[in-house]
Amino acid sequence: METNGIAALGALGDPTRRAIFECLARRPMAVGQLSAELPVTRPAVSQHLKVLKQVGLVTDHADGTRRIYQINPEGVQAIHYYLDQMWNQALTGFRLAAQQIAQEET
Repeated sequence: METNGIAALGALGDPTRRAIFECLARRPMAVGQLSAELPVTRPAVSQHLKVLKQVGLVTDHADGTRRIYQINPEGVQAIHYYLDQMWNQALTGFRLAAQQIAQEET
């Protein structure tokens, strides 16, 4: 699955999903562990994890009868890549504006 940086950022716009993502950044966890750390029910955690998984920010694997969720480095990289593109566009725009001002002054 290819991760879209914009979709990933959008998913993190929800405070509960962001809190779940931040918990998983500390260590992989099962749904029950996440719901114990957050004021969210297990079904709600599962729904939020489904969204995070759909946008490529988390992956999971079986551990007996449980699913263990962890951060997907490719998803984090997609956000990084998107933000780098935006930053480069902003710097290019700033450079062009500065050059235009400099030309106008000469």
